[in-house]
Amino acid sequence: MIANCIFKWVLSGLGLGTIAYFVACLGLVIGQQRLIFVPSRQIDYTPQELELKYEDVWLDVLTPDGKKERLHGWWIPANLGENRVLLYLHGNGGNISHNLSPAQRFHSLGFSVFMIDYRGYGKSDGQFPSESEVYRDSQVAWDYLIQQREIDPRNIIIYGHSLGGAIAIDLGVRKPQAAGIIAENTFTSMRQMVDYRNPIYNLFPIEFILHQRFDSLSKLRLLQIPLLLIHGTSDRTVPSFMSERLFNLAEVPKKLLMVPDADHNNVANVSGEKYLETIKQFNQLIDDHLKQRNAKDQASSLSR
Repeated sequence: MIANCIFKWVLSGLGLGTIAYFVACLGLVIGQQRLIFVPSRQIDYTPQELELKYEDVWLDVLTPDGKKERLHGWWIPANLGENRVLLYLHGNGGNISHNLSPAQRFHSLGFSVFMIDYRGYGKSDGQFPSESEVYRDSQVAWDYLIQQREIDPRNIIIYGHSLGGAIAIDLGVRKPQAAGIIAENTFTSMRQMVDYRNPIYNLFPIEFILHQRFDSLSKLRLLQIPLLLIHGTSDRTVPSFMSERLFNLAEVPKKLLMVPDADHNNVANVSGEKYLETIKQFNQLIDDHLKQRNAKDQASSLSR
Protein backbone atom coordinates (compact mmCIF):
# COMPACT_ATOMS: atom_id res chain seq x y z
CA MET A 1 0.00 0.00 0.00
CA ILE A 2 2.70 2.44 1.05
CA ALA A 3 4.89 1.34 -1.88
CA ASN A 4 2.06 1.98 -4.33
CA CYS A 5 1.52 5.46 -2.92
CA ILE A 6 5.22 6.27 -3.24
CA PHE A 7 5.29 4.95 -6.81
CA LYS A 8 2.29 7.09 -7.80
CA TRP A 9 3.84 10.12 -6.12
CA VAL A 10 7.09 9.67 -8.08
CA LEU A 11 5.21 9.26 -11.35
CA SER A 12 3.14 12.34 -10.55
CA GLY A 13 6.30 14.32 -9.82
CA LEU A 14 7.94 13.18 -13.04
CA GLY A 15 4.82 14.11 -14.96
CA LEU A 16 4.69 17.57 -13.45
CA GLY A 17 8.40 18.03 -14.07
CA THR A 18 8.00 17.04 -17.70
CA ILE A 19 5.10 19.43 -18.14
CA ALA A 20 7.07 22.24 -16.50
CA TYR A 21 10.04 21.54 -18.77
CA PHE A 22 7.92 21.71 -21.93
CA VAL A 23 6.21 24.87 -20.70
CA ALA A 24 9.64 26.44 -20.15
CA CYS A 25 10.69 25.40 -23.67
CA LEU A 26 7.53 26.91 -25.11
CA GLY A 27 8.14 30.10 -23.14
CA LEU A 28 11.64 30.40 -24.61
CA VAL A 29 10.26 29.98 -28.11
CA ILE A 30 7.44 32.48 -27.69
CA GLY A 31 9.31 35.03 -25.59
CA GLN A 32 12.70 34.76 -27.31
CA GLN A 33 12.51 38.12 -29.07
CA ARG A 34 11.87 39.87 -25.77
CA LEU A 35 15.05 38.35 -24.37
CA ILE A 36 17.03 39.83 -27.27
CA PHE A 37 15.44 43.14 -28.23
CA VAL A 38 15.09 46.00 -25.73
CA PRO A 39 13.43 48.82 -27.70
CA SER A 40 12.66 52.28 -26.37
CA ARG A 41 10.01 54.59 -27.78
CA GLN A 42 11.24 57.74 -26.05
CA ILE A 43 13.29 60.12 -28.19
CA ASP A 44 15.56 61.93 -25.74
CA TYR A 45 17.48 64.11 -28.19
CA THR A 46 17.60 65.07 -31.84
CA PRO A 47 20.66 66.01 -33.90
CA GLN A 48 19.68 69.63 -33.40
CA GLU A 49 20.81 69.41 -29.75
CA LEU A 50 24.29 68.61 -31.09
CA GLU A 51 24.06 71.44 -33.62
CA LEU A 52 23.83 69.02 -36.52
CA LYS A 53 21.69 69.76 -39.55
CA TYR A 54 19.32 66.87 -40.26
CA GLU A 55 16.16 65.70 -41.97
CA ASP A 56 13.47 63.40 -40.62
CA VAL A 57 13.05 60.47 -42.99
CA TRP A 58 10.02 58.18 -43.19
CA LEU A 59 10.20 54.95 -45.19
CA ASP A 60 7.47 52.44 -46.01
CA VAL A 61 7.96 48.76 -45.18
CA LEU A 62 5.55 46.00 -46.16
CA THR A 63 4.89 43.28 -43.58
CA PRO A 64 4.52 39.62 -44.67
CA ASP A 65 0.73 40.01 -44.57
CA GLY A 66 0.86 43.08 -46.85
CA LYS A 67 0.38 45.72 -44.17
CA LYS A 68 2.30 48.96 -44.64
CA GLU A 69 4.43 50.18 -41.73
CA ARG A 70 6.84 53.09 -41.52
CA LEU A 71 10.46 53.38 -40.48
CA HIS A 72 11.79 56.59 -39.00
CA GLY A 73 15.33 57.80 -39.50
CA TRP A 74 17.59 60.85 -39.53
CA TRP A 75 19.63 61.97 -42.51
CA ILE A 76 22.61 64.03 -41.31
CA PRO A 77 24.45 65.47 -44.33
CA ALA A 78 28.19 66.04 -44.33
CA ASN A 79 29.33 69.64 -43.96
CA LEU A 80 31.91 69.59 -46.75
CA GLY A 81 30.11 67.63 -49.45
CA GLU A 82 32.02 64.41 -48.78
CA ASN A 83 30.72 61.57 -50.95
CA ARG A 84 31.06 58.79 -48.39
CA VAL A 85 27.95 57.88 -46.39
CA LEU A 86 27.64 55.86 -43.19
CA LEU A 87 24.51 53.73 -42.76
CA TYR A 88 24.22 53.51 -38.96
CA LEU A 89 22.57 50.41 -37.46
CA HIS A 90 22.26 50.58 -33.68
CA GLY A 91 22.23 47.76 -31.14
CA ASN A 92 19.39 45.95 -29.40
CA GLY A 93 18.60 48.66 -26.84
CA GLY A 94 17.36 52.24 -26.94
CA ASN A 95 16.87 53.97 -30.29
CA ILE A 96 18.65 56.39 -32.61
CA SER A 97 18.46 59.24 -30.09
CA HIS A 98 20.72 57.23 -27.77
CA ASN A 99 23.30 56.87 -30.55
CA LEU A 100 23.85 60.48 -31.51
CA SER A 101 27.31 60.84 -29.96
CA PRO A 102 28.80 58.03 -32.10
CA ALA A 103 26.98 59.43 -35.14
CA GLN A 104 28.44 62.86 -34.45
CA ARG A 105 31.91 61.32 -34.27
CA PHE A 106 31.56 59.86 -37.76
CA HIS A 107 30.09 63.12 -39.00
CA SER A 108 33.16 64.95 -37.70
CA LEU A 109 35.27 62.71 -39.94
CA GLY A 110 33.38 63.98 -42.98
CA PHE A 111 30.70 61.31 -43.39
CA SER A 112 27.06 61.90 -44.11
CA VAL A 113 25.19 59.70 -41.64
CA PHE A 114 21.87 57.95 -42.08
CA MET A 115 20.44 56.45 -38.89
CA ILE A 116 17.29 54.34 -38.72
CA ASP A 117 15.14 52.89 -35.97
CA TYR A 118 14.01 49.34 -36.60
CA ARG A 119 10.31 48.67 -36.31
CA GLY A 120 9.28 48.76 -32.67
CA TYR A 121 11.97 51.35 -31.82
CA GLY A 122 11.62 55.11 -31.45
CA LYS A 123 9.09 56.62 -33.82
CA SER A 124 9.07 53.65 -36.20
CA ASP A 125 5.87 51.64 -36.51
CA GLY A 126 5.54 48.03 -35.42
CA GLN A 127 4.84 46.23 -32.18
CA PHE A 128 8.06 44.33 -31.57
CA PRO A 129 11.01 43.46 -33.83
CA SER A 130 12.37 40.12 -35.00
CA GLU A 131 15.54 39.03 -36.76
CA SER A 132 13.89 38.84 -40.18
CA GLU A 133 12.23 42.24 -39.68
CA VAL A 134 15.41 44.12 -38.74
CA TYR A 135 17.12 42.61 -41.78
CA ARG A 136 14.23 43.88 -43.89
CA ASP A 137 14.47 47.31 -42.25
CA SER A 138 18.18 47.57 -43.07
CA GLN A 139 17.35 46.65 -46.69
CA VAL A 140 14.76 49.44 -46.88
CA ALA A 141 17.32 51.91 -45.48
CA TRP A 142 19.82 50.78 -48.12
CA ASP A 143 17.24 51.16 -50.90
CA TYR A 144 16.50 54.70 -49.70
CA LEU A 145 20.16 55.70 -50.02
CA ILE A 146 20.50 54.13 -53.46
CA GLN A 147 17.16 55.00 -55.01
CA GLN A 148 16.11 58.27 -53.41
CA ARG A 149 19.45 59.80 -52.44
CA GLU A 150 21.05 58.34 -55.59
CA ILE A 151 24.23 57.50 -53.71
CA ASP A 152 26.80 55.29 -55.38
CA PRO A 153 26.82 52.04 -53.34
CA ARG A 154 30.62 52.11 -53.46
CA ASN A 155 30.41 55.17 -51.21
CA ILE A 156 28.27 53.53 -48.51
CA ILE A 157 29.90 52.11 -45.39
CA ILE A 158 27.58 49.97 -43.28
CA TYR A 159 28.18 50.45 -39.55
CA GLY A 160 26.69 48.36 -36.76
CA HIS A 161 27.18 48.32 -33.01
CA SER A 162 26.65 45.09 -31.04
CA LEU A 163 23.48 43.48 -32.46
CA GLY A 164 23.66 46.11 -35.19
CA GLY A 165 26.99 44.58 -36.20
CA ALA A 166 25.22 41.31 -36.99
CA ILE A 167 22.65 43.24 -39.03
CA ALA A 168 25.46 45.13 -40.81
CA ILE A 169 27.24 41.89 -41.72
CA ASP A 170 24.02 40.37 -43.04
CA LEU A 171 23.38 43.44 -45.20
CA GLY A 172 27.01 43.63 -46.34
CA VAL A 173 26.97 40.02 -47.49
CA ARG A 174 23.87 40.77 -49.55
CA LYS A 175 25.37 44.02 -50.92
CA PRO A 176 28.83 43.20 -52.31
CA GLN A 177 28.82 46.54 -54.12
CA ALA A 178 28.99 48.42 -50.78
CA ALA A 179 32.22 50.15 -49.72
CA GLY A 180 32.71 48.17 -46.51
CA ILE A 181 31.51 47.26 -43.04
CA ILE A 182 32.44 48.55 -39.59
CA ALA A 183 31.24 46.23 -36.81
CA GLU A 184 31.86 47.42 -33.25
CA ASN A 185 31.62 45.19 -30.16
CA THR A 186 29.64 42.61 -32.10
CA PHE A 187 29.28 38.86 -31.63
CA THR A 188 29.79 35.69 -33.65
CA SER A 189 26.29 34.24 -33.33
CA MET A 190 23.38 34.23 -30.91
CA ARG A 191 24.04 30.55 -30.30
CA GLN A 192 27.55 31.27 -29.05
CA MET A 193 26.26 34.20 -26.99
CA VAL A 194 23.88 31.81 -25.24
CA ASP A 195 26.80 29.51 -24.43
CA TYR A 196 28.85 32.42 -23.11
CA ARG A 197 26.32 34.42 -21.11
CA ASN A 198 23.55 31.99 -20.16
CA PRO A 199 24.89 28.43 -19.98
CA ILE A 200 21.80 27.43 -17.96
CA TYR A 201 19.85 27.61 -21.25
CA ASN A 202 21.84 24.59 -22.41
CA LEU A 203 19.53 22.54 -20.19
CA PHE A 204 17.07 23.06 -23.05
CA PRO A 205 17.32 21.91 -26.71
CA ILE A 206 18.69 25.27 -27.85
CA GLU A 207 19.41 24.17 -31.41
CA PHE A 208 15.69 23.52 -31.89
CA ILE A 209 14.40 26.42 -29.79
CA LEU A 210 16.62 29.22 -31.08
CA HIS A 211 14.97 30.96 -34.03
CA GLN A 212 16.62 34.39 -33.66
CA ARG A 213 20.05 33.16 -34.72
CA PHE A 214 22.02 36.21 -35.98
CA ASP A 215 24.73 33.86 -37.25
CA SER A 216 27.47 36.23 -38.44
CA LEU A 217 30.06 33.48 -38.20
CA SER A 218 28.60 31.43 -41.04
CA LYS A 219 27.67 34.47 -43.16
CA LEU A 220 31.15 35.94 -43.00
CA ARG A 221 32.43 33.25 -45.36
CA LEU A 222 30.39 34.94 -48.11
CA LEU A 223 31.63 38.48 -47.45
CA GLN A 224 33.34 40.23 -50.38
CA ILE A 225 33.93 43.76 -49.07
CA PRO A 226 36.44 45.24 -46.59
CA LEU A 227 35.75 44.72 -42.90
CA LEU A 228 36.79 46.68 -39.81
CA LEU A 229 36.14 45.06 -36.44
CA ILE A 230 36.44 47.13 -33.25
CA HIS A 231 36.14 45.77 -29.72
CA GLY A 232 36.87 46.73 -26.13
CA THR A 233 38.89 44.07 -24.34
CA SER A 234 36.95 44.66 -21.10
CA ASP A 235 33.53 44.29 -22.73
CA ARG A 236 31.29 42.57 -20.18
CA THR A 237 28.37 42.23 -22.58
CA VAL A 238 30.01 40.68 -25.65
CA PRO A 239 33.44 39.07 -25.17
CA SER A 240 36.19 40.55 -27.32
CA PHE A 241 37.35 37.12 -28.50
CA MET A 242 34.24 37.00 -30.69
CA SER A 243 35.53 39.87 -32.84
CA GLU A 244 38.87 38.08 -33.05
CA ARG A 245 37.09 34.95 -34.31
CA LEU A 246 35.27 36.96 -36.95
CA PHE A 247 38.49 38.68 -37.98
CA ASN A 248 40.36 35.40 -38.35
CA LEU A 249 37.58 33.93 -40.46
CA ALA A 250 37.14 36.87 -42.85
CA GLU A 251 38.94 36.49 -46.19
CA VAL A 252 38.64 40.10 -47.32
CA PRO A 253 40.74 43.25 -46.77
CA LYS A 254 40.34 43.74 -43.04
CA LYS A 255 41.44 45.57 -39.91
CA LEU A 256 41.01 44.82 -36.22
CA LEU A 257 41.16 47.38 -33.43
CA MET A 258 41.21 45.96 -29.89
CA VAL A 259 40.93 48.66 -27.25
CA PRO A 260 42.40 47.81 -23.83
CA ASP A 261 40.17 48.56 -20.82
CA ALA A 262 37.19 49.57 -22.97
CA ASP A 263 33.73 48.18 -22.20
CA HIS A 264 30.73 47.70 -24.47
CA ASN A 265 29.73 51.34 -25.02
CA ASN A 266 32.86 53.44 -24.45
CA VAL A 267 35.37 52.15 -26.99
CA ALA A 268 35.73 55.43 -28.89
CA ASN A 269 36.10 57.49 -25.70
CA VAL A 270 38.74 55.16 -24.26
CA SER A 271 40.76 54.82 -27.47
CA GLY A 272 40.53 58.53 -28.38
CA GLU A 273 42.58 59.50 -31.42
CA LYS A 274 43.41 55.86 -32.13
CA TYR A 275 39.75 55.23 -32.93
CA LEU A 276 39.56 58.14 -35.36
CA GLU A 277 42.87 57.22 -36.97
CA THR A 278 41.69 53.63 -37.47
CA ILE A 279 38.54 54.85 -39.24
CA LYS A 280 40.70 56.98 -41.54
CA GLN A 281 42.98 54.01 -42.26
CA PHE A 282 39.96 51.87 -43.04
CA ASN A 283 38.72 54.54 -45.42
CA GLN A 284 42.04 54.29 -47.24
CA LEU A 285 41.78 50.50 -47.26
CA ILE A 286 38.40 50.86 -48.95
CA ASP A 287 39.85 53.23 -51.56
CA ASP A 288 42.65 50.78 -52.33
CA HIS A 289 40.17 47.91 -52.59
CA LEU A 290 37.96 49.90 -54.97
CA LYS A 291 40.93 50.73 -57.18
CA GLN A 292 41.86 47.06 -57.38
CA ARG A 293 38.25 46.09 -58.09
CA ASN A 294 37.95 48.72 -60.84
CA ALA A 295 41.24 47.56 -62.39
CA LYS A 296 39.99 43.96 -62.45
CA ASP A 297 36.70 45.05 -64.00
CA GLN A 298 38.51 46.99 -66.72
CA ALA A 299 40.87 44.11 -67.45
CA SER A 300 37.91 41.73 -67.63
CA SER A 301 36.04 43.99 -70.07
CA LEU A 302 39.10 44.34 -72.32
CA SER A 303 39.59 40.58 -72.48
CA ARG A 304 36.10 39.99 -73.83
